[in-house]
Amino acid sequence: MSLNGPQDMRFVTDAPVPLPGPDEVLIRVAAAGVNFRDISQTRGTTPDGLQPPYLAGFEAAGEIVAVGEAVTGLTLGTCVVGVGYGAFAEYMVLPAAVPVPDGWTAAQALGLVVNWPTALAALRTLGHVAAGQTVLIQAAAGATGQAAVKMAKHYGATVIATASPEKHETVRTLGADHVLDSRAADIAAEVLQLTGGAGADVVLESAGGNIFGASLAAAKRVTGRVVVYGLAGGEASITNWDLVYRHQVHLIGLNIGVLIQAAPQIFGELMGELFALIAAGVLTPEQPTTYELADGPKALADLEGRATVGKLALLP
Repeated sequence: MSLNGPQDMRFVTDAPVPLPGPDEVLIRVAAAGVNFRDISQTRGTTPDGLQPPYLAGFEAAGEIVAVGEAVTGLTLGTCVVGVGYGAFAEYMVLPAAVPVPDGWTAAQALGLVVNWPTALAALRTLGHVAAGQTVLIQAAAGATGQAAVKMAKHYGATVIATASPEKHETVRTLGADHVLDSRAADIAAEVLQLTGGAGADVVLESAGGNIFGASLAAAKRVTGRVVVYGLAGGEASITNWDLVYRHQVHLIGLNIGVLIQAAPQIFGELMGELFALIAAGVLTPEQPTTYELADGPKALADLEGRATVGKLALLP
């Protein structure tokens, strides 16, 4: 393994089974989620400083096969989903886990503690979306984007979504009112035209790169909120001059892992609202696109190449 990208990941068959610590559980992984952060790690661009060789993946669901002595409320045989280190494996230790809802498979539960809470936090906790407002969702065909479209419509917003042309029908089916070409030359101009020149009240920005500037320009002046939770298209820069003279918007950064650690009470409230959306049928279990564990490099390469729709999973 190197830091040159997914193609240098290696499949090994002699890794030891990890042991859970006092506050951890060990699961037999049934499905591991594939996320853009996994791609960033293979290129050495995440702040966690992982150096090869390391066990890839951080999101997984599966059956508990061992519990630490201090763990309460979780028992052997329970199917759970959570995040940690080393998800692309047959066994993984989780420092915290959420039981998979009744009737859901492990693969369907992927996203329950990553993509869906991120979408809800961006829209409600930080974006404060309200009925009658307009939301712009970049990269709407991805796992987080799809959840955001459904949630935004549920809360009464008009949804403008971006995706590559071959994914437009998928996004429309989710309920988006307008779907724009994510590769268009001037997304901001199209959003302004659709909103009568006002701009979007809330922008969910995960594309990064050149799209970042379009997200800022598409937000409503003074009161618009741009919630940034990803950088799939690369880094982008903004200066204090930009915020004073060009983009007078609320710019908000979101990392769901930091939110969990720094504001556990807020995260608890967020998860309560999320499970209420599940109970109401707003969010329903969906089958992700699956790959064999040995095909992990291909899954990451497909995701990086924008060749996928929705959630991706590796199956050990």
